[in-house]
Amino acid sequence: MHADLLIHAEWILPVDGDDRVLADHSLAIAAGRIQAILPTAEARRVVQAAGTLELPRHALIPGLINAHTHSPMTLLRGLADDLPLMTWLNRHIWPAEQRWVDADFVLAGTRLAALEMLKGGTVCFNDMYFWPEVTARAAAEAGMRAVVGMIVVDFPTRYADAPGAYLHKGLALHDRYRGHALIRTAFAPHSPYAVSDEPLARVRTLADELEVPVHIHLHETRDEIVQSLRDHGERPIARLDRHGLLGPSLVAVHMTQLEDAEIEAVARAGAQVVHCPQSNLKLASGFCPVVRLLEAGVNVALGTDGAASNNDLDLLAEMGTAALLAKGVAGAAAALPAHQALRMATINGARALGIDAETGSLEPGKSADLVAVDLGTPATEPVYHPVSQLVYAAGRELVRHVWVAGRQLIRDGEPTTLDPREVLAEARAWGERIAASDPED
Repeated sequence: MHADLLIHAEWILPVDGDDRVLADHSLAIAAGRIQAILPTAEARRVVQAAGTLELPRHALIPGLINAHTHSPMTLLRGLADDLPLMTWLNRHIWPAEQRWVDADFVLAGTRLAALEMLKGGTVCFNDMYFWPEVTARAAAEAGMRAVVGMIVVDFPTRYADAPGAYLHKGLALHDRYRGHALIRTAFAPHSPYAVSDEPLARVRTLADELEVPVHIHLHETRDEIVQSLRDHGERPIARLDRHGLLGPSLVAVHMTQLEDAEIEAVARAGAQVVHCPQSNLKLASGFCPVVRLLEAGVNVALGTDGAASNNDLDLLAEMGTAALLAKGVAGAAAALPAHQALRMATINGARALGIDAETGSLEPGKSADLVAVDLGTPATEPVYHPVSQLVYAAGRELVRHVWVAGRQLIRDGEPTTLDPREVLAEARAWGERIAASDPED
């Protein structure tokens, strides 16, 4: 057997349908895909590789998938912390966006986000923001996977002036990246309260025609529910269902305000849910009933939300928070075990975005999207259970290597496709301009 690269790892966590931990195994890569996973002793005998990599005390895992973020908002990280949601939005975030967000802002912010995510083991992100064509270009240049949102809102912004204009630009983006190896698209109506009935109906029709996901904030806060009852006489999920949007292609983000009947409806429809635990905690939005959703058979993925409300894009930390929060909410130490948290950050995210045939687990034939995490550190030894150490003890600084489609994007902790000095200089320059215009409370 011939391979381009043969990786000898102490542990391989394939996330391939069960909770296997493969000790002393090796993974062979050929033409950007996983060729084989086999015991290391056998691999040394039968695989002829152009290159080899020895990873003692490392866990090799699928690349992490951030199923919801607003990548350019890294440039607003920490701008207005510890404020009530509407004060945060009305006095700081929305004014800053209206004044500063343009294609250059989106490029610099996405590059900063890509650098942060790659160094933390994230290989794919599902994005929702303005100038998505710029985000797509930046992600592709960095070598990352991205599902880029075709944003839709009712109100005018510097990007577009009406729902029809947003949809027109989104369709052009979809056509541009049709068949791209790394970039996919999804419709991204911001939320039920920001998109009226006619554009929602149009999104549903187009999503069905193009067979792409619909990515939306849904049931994020109690105020959203109250507003929907006042303006539409029904809760947001019921309204989306009335428009035919509650189905397998729906990627519903946050979902902190759910009644039992709504959980049953989501499960019955096969809709996807993205849990953003740290952002929801920081903004006091509520708790997504993750365990109840999983017990009902709902696919639940993990997202960070934007760096303006998190304040990082760290999926390893998000896994730990998700597991601990679920235990506290359920009052049960066995709720959301470490293996489930890892699935939420990998294969569940891929399934939610419709790319699970390509990525999300380590299986022969799939794309070689993988991450090596060093567990041989003072913070993670001794290693009784590698998955537990990964979720409850490891930090993103322990990510040593990252590959996407067999291309190494992080080597020994350092990026190969992005220049950190250039990316950070751009971010600092933007920060100085934005800070000078932000009002003091």
